[in-house]
Amino acid sequence: MVNKIFFFLVIIGVPLSVAGSLLHWSQTLMFVVYCLTIISLAAYMGRATESLAVISGPRIGGLLNATFGNAVELIISIFALKEGLIEIVLASLTGSVLGNLLLVAGLSFFIGGLKFKRQKFNVYDARHNSGLLMFGVIVAFVIPEVFSMNMSEAEAISLSTGISIILIVLYLAALFFKLVTHRGVYQHVSDKEGGEQAHEEPEWTSKKAILVLALSTAAVAYVSESLVHTFETVGETFGWSELFIGVIIVAIVGNAAEHASAIIMAYKNKMDVAVEIAVGSTLQVAMFVAPILVLISLFFPVQMSLVFTLPELVTMVTAVLLTIVISNDGETNWFEGATLLAAYLIMGIGFYLL
Repeated sequence: MVNKIFFFLVIIGVPLSVAGSLLHWSQTLMFVVYCLTIISLAAYMGRATESLAVISGPRIGGLLNATFGNAVELIISIFALKEGLIEIVLASLTGSVLGNLLLVAGLSFFIGGLKFKRQKFNVYDARHNSGLLMFGVIVAFVIPEVFSMNMSEAEAISLSTGISIILIVLYLAALFFKLVTHRGVYQHVSDKEGGEQAHEEPEWTSKKAILVLALSTAAVAYVSESLVHTFETVGETFGWSELFIGVIIVAIVGNAAEHASAIIMAYKNKMDVAVEIAVGSTLQVAMFVAPILVLISLFFPVQMSLVFTLPELVTMVTAVLLTIVISNDGETNWFEGATLLAAYLIMGIGFYLL
């Protein structure tokens, strides 16, 4: 039933997006159409990456899901950078960190916990990711904030550029560590058992999944460019600030594929994949997407630095610390999911009223 709804939204949404752009329909109406279309396309990307996850295993599958899920937000952010909407881009990066760590992980833990009293995942991966989260979010985002207080804007851009290059190199090194040099070294009990994962049949073949990913990504790129042009009008109509649009709206729309996939995996008790999607996506945003956007902005009239506002910085640091405390034992339950969701709601209210 749900798949039929998403199929209907894609079939209707893409032509409406094209028609609305050409005929200059109401931007508020088109904002809704664009968001629903992107979410529907993201659902197809999620199904494709889920099939690839069955074929390739939890780590690579989670990485693929996070990568293509973040591709939506990366595309939206590039068009926003082109329009000079730096505040929205930084806010959307904040929203991705909060959304993945608190909303996606929270819903996954909560919904999975309603079905299973205790859900376990690879504790070694959890501890490895904790160190990267501390570095990628707290160190790499706090340092530019502190040093930029006594710097000119040009110096802040130079600092952010240097930090971005270091982040990308370390992120690639982390992938090499997990997928090559230490693959299988820190195995979890569920990894060794193999069980359900080994015998599950993917919904689509790898060729079909890759084709769907390619077509969906191309469609998202087209719709995202149009979506960016509606932000100003929508903000004025509903009284939303650029900060709220970026942290809540863009982040949720841009990460729809990950949201759906992680929750489905948790409901099936595949917590290694669910955690890899939520935490792995956060690491990719902090250590790859954000640095890439900084480097891309160098080619635009307005450059972006990694200097966030104080509310953005404090909420991201809080989300990282809370996630580390909850996930470091390698198991979770519905109450821990509810705790993460409560934190997200509190921060959401704060950004709405700010």
